[in-house]
Amino acid sequence: MLLAAGVEPSWYLVLASALFAIGATGLLVRRNPLVMFMCVELMLNAVTLTFVTFSRMLDDIGGQAVVVFVLVVAAAEVVVGLGIIVAIMRRRPDATADDLALLKG
Repeated sequence: MLLAAGVEPSWYLVLASALFAIGATGLLVRRNPLVMFMCVELMLNAVTLTFVTFSRMLDDIGGQAVVVFVLVVAAAEVVVGLGIIVAIMRRRPDATADDLALLKG
């Protein structure tokens, strides 16, 4: 079975697993909150690519419906998370993920 432009679904799954692996590695290795945030977003995109691939392979709309919910959660995460991260990085540009004391009031 071929998807868009004659590409096999296994290639989409390989791409999604590579994106997820890159995101997970970046999340575990890096200590910069902004980079960690981008790695989480990369992992979410890998999951949505997997959902869409399986949805197309199985001719079921359920996977694409889940993608809409994942995108809504990702948008809410960007609004709240990025606002907090930018506020912290403005106060202390050298802040790392280990500096949890910054979140105290």
